[in-house]
Amino acid sequence: MLNELGQLLKENNVILFVGSGISKNLGLPTYGELINQMASQLGFDPEVLNAWGNNDFLILAEYYFHQKGSLGELRSWMDRKWHNPNIDIGQSEIHKLIVEIGFPIIYTTNFDRWLEYAYDYYKRDYIKITNMVDIARIKENTPQIIKFHGDFDHDSSIVLTESSFFNRLDFESPLDIKLRSDSLGKSILFIGYSLSDINIRYMLYKLQKQWEESRYENLRPKSFIFLVDPNPVKERLLKERGIIPIVYQKEEPGEALIQFLKDLKKIL
Repeated sequence: MLNELGQLLKENNVILFVGSGISKNLGLPTYGELINQMASQLGFDPEVLNAWGNNDFLILAEYYFHQKGSLGELRSWMDRKWHNPNIDIGQSEIHKLIVEIGFPIIYTTNFDRWLEYAYDYYKRDYIKITNMVDIARIKENTPQIIKFHGDFDHDSSIVLTESSFFNRLDFESPLDIKLRSDSLGKSILFIGYSLSDINIRYMLYKLQKQWEESRYENLRPKSFIFLVDPNPVKERLLKERGIIPIVYQKEEPGEALIQFLKDLKKIL
């Protein structure tokens, strides 16, 4: 599978999809810490707020929004914490390898700017895409970074509350249409995702339905997901949706991903 993926990369036929696991390796706050911050700003005990919201971040963010009238205070905290000036992106081997491998198109569900900072650090050109206007700026042979769930530079684009998530499920925004178009002729590699993440599972389901309805499902390019925890049940479901798991078992997920990206780079 690794050699096949490497060949597809040589042909510029792989889209990279980056999840929160990549940002976690930089030491950024977890969603648990974000919930604790919401509780603090609302004057609640975090355990009580979590219990009321059934540990569902989207519900709690929705409640926060209605209590506060906006996400402004939380959004400001997130921007500060997610972009800690003490973080040296040059020390992140994962980001370095992503830049060096040279994916033509990168989608990310992360809000933070560390992918962009990595490209800036290594002096590589890229185009950041957060809305329909940005799509018109695409240049041939220039890597694209598509902020699929929003970006801190555009508050209205951020998918944080339950309502914004439900709106995202329509799968009909300009970025969704772009993804459908991009994925018609390219494979997708997912890294930094957990199989318990409903975002990724729903997206895979929608892409599968798109191919089934096209009547050309037999022409669908293979796609791949990097995993560190084997799970035969979920792996089987992934395969039914056209996604091939590549499993690297190591105690430290970040080290496993680094090894995977190094192995992939060797093939190029």
